[in-house]
Amino acid sequence: MEIKEIHNIELLPYETVSNYEKALKNFVLFTKIENEVVIAINKEYISLSLDYLSKCSFEYEIIFLDEISYEKLYNKFLEIKTDKEMSAIQQEQEDAILEEEDFSVSEFLKVGSDILTSEESAPIIKFVNSLFYQAIKKKASDIHIEMHEQKAEIRYRVDGVLVKHIELDKNIMSLVISRIKIISNLDISEKRVPQDGRTQIKISGKTLDIRVSVLPTFYGERVVMRILMQSDELLTLKQLGFSKNITDKLAKLVENSFGMILVTGPTGSGKSTTLHSLLHQVVSEEKNIITVEDPVEYKSNEFSQIQVNEKVGLSFAAGLRSILRQDPDIIMLGEIRDRETASISVQAALTGHLLFSTLHTNTAPAAITRLIDMKVEKFLISSSLLAVLAQRLVRKLCDKCKCEDESEASHKIFNLSNDKKIYKSVGCKHCNYTGYAGRVAVGELFVINEEIREYLKGEVDDNTLMKLAKKMIWNLFPGR
Repeated sequence: MEIKEIHNIELLPYETVSNYEKALKNFVLFTKIENEVVIAINKEYISLSLDYLSKCSFEYEIIFLDEISYEKLYNKFLEIKTDKEMSAIQQEQEDAILEEEDFSVSEFLKVGSDILTSEESAPIIKFVNSLFYQAIKKKASDIHIEMHEQKAEIRYRVDGVLVKHIELDKNIMSLVISRIKIISNLDISEKRVPQDGRTQIKISGKTLDIRVSVLPTFYGERVVMRILMQSDELLTLKQLGFSKNITDKLAKLVENSFGMILVTGPTGSGKSTTLHSLLHQVVSEEKNIITVEDPVEYKSNEFSQIQVNEKVGLSFAAGLRSILRQDPDIIMLGEIRDRETASISVQAALTGHLLFSTLHTNTAPAAITRLIDMKVEKFLISSSLLAVLAQRLVRKLCDKCKCEDESEASHKIFNLSNDKKIYKSVGCKHCNYTGYAGRVAVGELFVINEEIREYLKGEVDDNTLMKLAKKMIWNLFPGR
């Protein structure tokens, strides 16, 4: 027996070894190295593993792995095993829909009548697990469960677009919703009022937070589950897709010791992601950073985060007032919703704090008129506001299947000469036959300069602000 580094290890299919589950419990994995089957064991549990192996008749070479190497290999095995199990479940679901004679709903319900308390609950539990697993594999941001008159369906939101996943009988879907309520600590007996909860799932050693919203509708309860990303998965502003001139300008703006930077756009345009990317750009041991969010979407160990709770009176305004007594350097406010929050935010930006927040406006200059509508004085806006970033998320063409578009019509739409290359969507297995894979952020940055501040002394309207913003861009980047 010898200790080996793990390089190019191939996992042995778990079904080829009898009683593999028992081997796993004893920290034993069967793998292939250079086409030779070997047994990998965790050095931390060597006595337990060797005791198990002594009772077996395996004649494979034994290698010892440290805890981290074993964990990596174990997680890889779990992914392969889960993939196979979920594929089997998916196939069962498809067969159930396509071949009704092979699937008796009444028989299923007999088995599942006491689905939450008996050993026979496995089908529903596996089905719910498969929903989460498939969502992660497809990089979905939300899971929608909807009830209709004759059926129920599940859809995933992938790259901002809802994609149908599966249709099921309403009675079975009711059991699925009950299971989701159980793991989210919601009341399964209450079906008349909306409920909100949270749950966690663990896949390949990673824990993901799921935000659950249940809403009663005419034909039954509707469930939407938002998959919240982890802070270690956050991308930089450049990786999000913003142009170099925007990222360079933002990098300079966040060096200010006070002032307010706003991010605007419709719901689902990636404002929270951009704010957290900005925060991680300024994180430092020398700075005290506190956030107020509803909900906390990206958990981080780098700064303090406050969860809004309206039931106990912890609103954005109340949280912000409390934060100002905590000696903060940088504040991130999830959203400016009302006059009180806007007023406190501006005061905080004026009194030596750098503040990041969001507004729901369609353009960057419109953020100024929105603040004026909230009764914030114009002279306070001109003194506190540093810049406004308006953004949208647009889908990217799948790199695996996109092809060149040589049509004159497309070139004419984009006002490009025929020698310029344009690509169009096609669709393949990699992008689930949509032609698109992933999204990229596009934005406009409206920096408050002296000309804008001078203009804010008089009457303000969106159109004039937009013209001034365009003039500023033209001066900075002639020819654009």
